Amino acid sequence: MTFRPLLVLLMALSVTVTASAQSAADMGAAKPRKVSELPLQPNGSEADAALISAHLLTRFHYDAQPLDDAMSQKIYALYFKLLDGEKVFFTQEDMAKFAQYRDKFDDAIWNKDLSGPFTIFNQYILRAIDRMTYARSLLKQGFDFNTTDTYNIDRKNADWPKDKAELDDLWRKRTMNDWLRLKLAGKSDDEIRKTLDKRYSSYIDRVKQLDSEDAFQTFMTAYANSTDPHTDYMGPRAAENFDITMKLSLEGIGAVLQARDDYTQIRELVPAGPAAKSGKIHVGDLVLGVGQGATGPVTDVVGWRLDDVVNLIRGKKDTTVRLEIVPADQGQDGKHEMVTLVRQKVAIEEQAAKKKVIEITDGGVSRKIGVIELPMFYSDFGARSEGDKNFKSATRDVAKLLGELKAEGVQGVVVDLRNNGGGSLYEANELTGLFIDKGPVVQVRDARGQVQVQGDDDPGMSWSGPLAVLVNRGTASASEIFSAAIQDYGRGLIIGTPTFGKGTVQTLIDLDKFASDPSSNPNYGALKMTVQEFFRINGGSTQLRGVTPDILYPTNGDEKDFGESTYDNALPWTQIAPADYKPVADMKAYLPQLQQMHEARDTKSPAWQLMLDEIAEYKKLSDRTSISLNYDQRQAERKQLDTIQADFRARHKTIDGNDAAEADEDSQLDDGLNPSERSLKSELKEQADAKKAPDPQLQETAHILFDAIGLINANPKLAAEVLPYGGKQGDSQSVATTDGPASLPSATVEPGASSAPAPATSTAH
Repeated sequence: MTFRPLLVLLMALSVTVTASAQSAADMGAAKPRKVSELPLQPNGSEADAALISAHLLTRFHYDAQPLDDAMSQKIYALYFKLLDGEKVFFTQEDMAKFAQYRDKFDDAIWNKDLSGPFTIFNQYILRAIDRMTYARSLLKQGFDFNTTDTYNIDRKNADWPKDKAELDDLWRKRTMNDWLRLKLAGKSDDEIRKTLDKRYSSYIDRVKQLDSEDAFQTFMTAYANSTDPHTDYMGPRAAENFDITMKLSLEGIGAVLQARDDYTQIRELVPAGPAAKSGKIHVGDLVLGVGQGATGPVTDVVGWRLDDVVNLIRGKKDTTVRLEIVPADQGQDGKHEMVTLVRQKVAIEEQAAKKKVIEITDGGVSRKIGVIELPMFYSDFGARSEGDKNFKSATRDVAKLLGELKAEGVQGVVVDLRNNGGGSLYEANELTGLFIDKGPVVQVRDARGQVQVQGDDDPGMSWSGPLAVLVNRGTASASEIFSAAIQDYGRGLIIGTPTFGKGTVQTLIDLDKFASDPSSNPNYGALKMTVQEFFRINGGSTQLRGVTPDILYPTNGDEKDFGESTYDNALPWTQIAPADYKPVADMKAYLPQLQQMHEARDTKSPAWQLMLDEIAEYKKLSDRTSISLNYDQRQAERKQLDTIQADFRARHKTIDGNDAAEADEDSQLDDGLNPSERSLKSELKEQADAKKAPDPQLQETAHILFDAIGLINANPKLAAEVLPYGGKQGDSQSVATTDGPASLPSATVEPGASSAPAPATSTAH
């Protein structure tokens, strides 16, 4: 899940970034990248980082492969997929010239000569600017939409255009489609021309800000991802952001920023952070300048890349930063204000575990079902190793929430792991321990074939009652470890759609530790490298196959484009001997009854049938590979879609009867705009509406658990089969937390007499 085309990188320059911790020295060195000087040139530091990465990948990777001509060809193919995955910038004539590099990328790394990859990247910049300039030129005369032309919107398997004439025709159709989308949304020709000219001009500005760091990041991503889909190179900033994500805290002002045109805008304030507590910073404010300390000069940041602005605002706890802002309600020409803030440690609660209670009433019986939503398996390894008793941990948070849910009288618990992409392997193991007495949780095999069994050694459970785990295609890695263990033990019901299928473990390696002269303060970044594969305690792997739920929900069709099986170089499925474990219950004892009750209910459920109809419409639209450029045909299609969505809205209103059904009708159809072209207010409203929207899958999962509790209560013999340990344990108050310092699991790899660097963090991310 690491593949990021360069187009996505350019889009990321105008989306959310959190201002967080960075050294004062780095902040002082930040420079604006308004326009980069071409051609971009590699530097010695980047060549060193590439060589160090190659030594690590060819010796210590779980599936170590030589960096030779064969690997060079893989890197070459992925490099161009990252640069021009839609095949809209380069032509076949270009590719014929680039072919000389196909088997030379291995030499480029070993010989510390990155001129080849940089030559290609420089050509990409020139071609991207040229294409956007050509698109702008087409806006002057407009378009005739009385045509039979079609535009191919799925170019993954398309050929590169033969020559410039074919490329020009492709861009004519792309620009024509951009115009037509806005026209169908009711925009006038003048409004369309202004919107698209600004869009293409802004894209050119972002391309011109690309620098050697971007070129190197893209090339090294191609190399890392060519070894396996989850090995990745991270530049210094990416490595720091990864660390922030894992520990869910940062040192900064507590604001989420986004780029809008030439400005940096406050998108969100973190509760209790310095910015929010000041009362002087508000959502929508524009940041025009940043000053360090109480009296340092203010640097004008208008026109800067977002990551450079964030780099200036970042800083250590208890240091001062000053922001020159224009309040949101005054517009770009409003009166400037200076706000002084003291940076502090800020908790990022958005990705932390959360709870709620769903009350289900059926047949005159009401039961409370607790829900714990866990977006990722986070852990502040640094704070834990330093003995901080308040270190951030998914397991500690969930244990606390379970205690609160028990106090609220819930009779069953749903752990919602939908779209949980993983995180700490250690946390997945510890979290499983909250729901089992003790025993193995996961088996981990290293590159030498040695298998280590990890598990819960602490007796007792935080929750021993009825349990369900809700999963989907976005449930991956550490989430699959937890789900598989719960399923293998028979500890609870797994409900939803088949999971992602990622069965590998990565470790994060600080490349600076391998510098020949550490005193030179190298800045090589980090390598997230696959070093192990994990297996279920039953001996099977989640690799490729994922976890198949006990009760299946309908899929939305994304599995053909999303999941481990979509990667060409994914590791194969294998199995090993089972661990020494015994199931604690047998879910098969009541699965047929629960399945029957689920199907009978959903056949009659208006909400479930509406969800099925919406999924069917989504599949129909996503399966399209081309669209017409004829105005009358597209307008007819839009009217048909509007009728369908109007019916969906009416059904939602009847079913939901709340504000979630009152979303702006205009937002239901394509408005032709990119996200950064919409007002922040409308973006935030859409986000809020999505959070308030009913969740039929979660509701149904709670109802299935409601049914399970009813069956258990009515049949002591069944209860003895499906409750853990025959229902004899009761709800133990013992909580498997790890207060104080603890030794961390090591993913050290030791082939022969050499050893891989011991990681700071082992993840199944």
